[in-house]
Amino acid sequence: MKKTRARFFLIAIALTLYFTASCAAVGTCAASEPVSFAYQDRIADAASVVAVKKDLFSAEGLQMKPLRFSSGPACAEALYSGSAQVGTTGDATAVIAAARKAGLVIIASHGGGERRHRIVARSGQPLANPSDLKGKTVGVKKGTSTYGGLLAYLKANGLSLETVRIVDMRPADMPEALSAGSVDAICASEPTPSLAETRGGKPFAELAGLGNNYPILLMARTRFVEERPGDLVKFLRAMAKAMKFVREHPEETAGILAKVSGLDKGLCLNAMKRHSYELNLSDQMLESLTKTGQSLKDHGRIPQIPDIRAFTRPEFLKNALTD
Repeated sequence: MKKTRARFFLIAIALTLYFTASCAAVGTCAASEPVSFAYQDRIADAASVVAVKKDLFSAEGLQMKPLRFSSGPACAEALYSGSAQVGTTGDATAVIAAARKAGLVIIASHGGGERRHRIVARSGQPLANPSDLKGKTVGVKKGTSTYGGLLAYLKANGLSLETVRIVDMRPADMPEALSAGSVDAICASEPTPSLAETRGGKPFAELAGLGNNYPILLMARTRFVEERPGDLVKFLRAMAKAMKFVREHPEETAGILAKVSGLDKGLCLNAMKRHSYELNLSDQMLESLTKTGQSLKDHGRIPQIPDIRAFTRPEFLKNALTD
């Protein structure tokens, strides 16, 4: 009897180890646990907003824990700290994460657009040419995709960072700061520039023509990628469906964004036109990230340009789009 019990005990242990190893291999051990997803209530994150609002993740059999923020650094912090397993970031954040080896990987770009970053000047300011920015105060959120674009813009126009007074500022505070005269200009991604223009700001420049389309990225913690690969594919499938909805139903998407952000629907729709909404890991996207890396290095933000391609995991997007 004792030998029989011992045999059953050993078999039970063996089966437990087998199934634990099996579910770890396919990434289903924690399938019942929600996936925490950090995203922003912004125009560039339209697909993320749609995916959450329409619960497209459930259709893929995926439980989600959405974490909505109003700034890129907040999203990045959620990823860095581990409170989010996947999240959206700008290009500068992604390059800095790669340079710091922060335990994050790029799984896809979910949009971008070289015309989405703009500089808006205060009404009455004699600003007409890039050189007119010398000595002026410009509000921008440091550590963001916009900041990286501004650095590239200054370099392309022969201006050093020291010739412009940079003020680290939340995008939400920019329109009021500009109209109050606290800054001479603001640099931000849509819809902040359009919002500033409704309060008297005047268009100054687009951060376009610099060989960078400022991709918006989907990133994941390395541990999540290793432990739950199946859920990562499901996540990307849901995002692909959301991307398709955004492209085919811009009016409805603008309405959803307006409710989430509190902005005017027309303003959201116009701002969307300055963006592209595609799910990819293209060579062009990688080149854009490398350009951002060069700019960040030139201005002392990172010690060296990381190998961006080695920082990506393209197999998950490939599986999501072909299955």
